[in-house]
Amino acid sequence: MIAAYEINARAGNYSSRVWNLFEYLALFLIVTLHEFGHALACRQVGGTSNQIVLWPLGGVAYVNAPPRPGATLWSLAAGPLVNVALVPILWLIGLSSRLTGWGHTMPDAHDLLIAVWWINIALLAFNMLPIYPLDGGQILRSLLWFVIGRARSLQVATMFGFVGVVGLVAFAVWIKSVWFGVLAVFILMNSWRGLQEARARLRLEKLPRRGAFACPSCKASPPVGNIWICGQCGKPFDMFESQAGCPHCGARFGTTRCLECGQLHPLSEWMATVPAHLSA
Repeated sequence: MIAAYEINARAGNYSSRVWNLFEYLALFLIVTLHEFGHALACRQVGGTSNQIVLWPLGGVAYVNAPPRPGATLWSLAAGPLVNVALVPILWLIGLSSRLTGWGHTMPDAHDLLIAVWWINIALLAFNMLPIYPLDGGQILRSLLWFVIGRARSLQVATMFGFVGVVGLVAFAVWIKSVWFGVLAVFILMNSWRGLQEARARLRLEKLPRRGAFACPSCKASPPVGNIWICGQCGKPFDMFESQAGCPHCGARFGTTRCLECGQLHPLSEWMATVPAHLSA
């Protein structure tokens, strides 16, 4: 339905709506390439990314990069870099179409190539706005991570997100655009979720750590305290103190989630990191 609306809204740009369809498909081809940039870069640094979702407002690559600022920065920057790489490629294709006379013999095809070039530029420019959770906002967060740490960098980035929401709402009202209003709501929800995560991480950073254990993936030591939630009774407990069993309902857990990187590992693998003099 949204595709039909967008295609019909630009029907006057070409001699046939078929070219509007090609333009719409080109838009999502660029978006898909952009998201593959994120996914492949995340895998390159040792992270996981197995899902890309396309939706009316663009696309989302679900990436789980290692909890390091450099790895996160590369995973985020690779998407816009795909758009940067497409700029000269699309420009050369458009230039070739003009030199070969497509502007006169095939005006719709020539106009399509010009439109696709501008679509790519617009997507790049919009994505690089320093508004969380857009790429620009998340890249800003990764750069701040080097200086002020993981939690506070996310907290600062979400503040930019809230400012961006105000700007997008004003812009949506000015141009009378429903889509920018929907986008503002999306950014608001993600910024609020990010702020809550930042606050939770700040509390987590203040907790003492179990130095005798370490996550097999990221090597972070787990915190001391009732941080894990039982999936059976819903009550908090300390996974390491209770040896992977809920003290309230007796449920046993085969794997333990790292609160830093989110990876799941059996408790025995965490225990394998205990120094020899402690395990004796």
